[in-house]
Amino acid sequence: MTATNWTRAALVAGLAIWTVQFARTPIGVDAINSFLHLPDLVFHEAGHIIFSPFGRFMTVLGGSLLQFLVPVVALIGFVKQEEPFGAAICAWWAGQNLVDLAPYIADARSLRMVLLGGRTGAEVEGHDWEYLLNTLGISHYAHPLGYATHAVGIVIMVAALAYATRLILRNSE
Repeated sequence: MTATNWTRAALVAGLAIWTVQFARTPIGVDAINSFLHLPDLVFHEAGHIIFSPFGRFMTVLGGSLLQFLVPVVALIGFVKQEEPFGAAICAWWAGQNLVDLAPYIADARSLRMVLLGGRTGAEVEGHDWEYLLNTLGISHYAHPLGYATHAVGIVIMVAALAYATRLILRNSE
């Protein structure tokens, strides 16, 4: 096996361990403790600005949307450059972003999550997902939507790592 494949295998092993930790962490206000949360948050906040010309709903949705779309766009870039391993890692990152968003979605009714300003959604005017789900008339689905988002994120992460492992094994033949 080449040095590149060993490095890739180590990366996949590390991400697999991290994926298990994400899967085992219960959704709640303390669930967002990953070091990736802060870089993801930069894209989230930028999304509000980028989508602001499209009205209030899209401004609010834009944060979560861009947070998810950045790794998807990177994935597409790797696919176009015929770099499937890079695409697989970006797919893992997209899944991780869904896991990162899940507690935020699930918190839309209770508003216990501490926001950027250091206050909870209940202490201020609410937060993005409270507004989005209330606007859509589905705030009573906050918990199931949060848990479903978490589950889909984990499935994407596992599938991406399985594909990356397949690529490594195929390249080591």
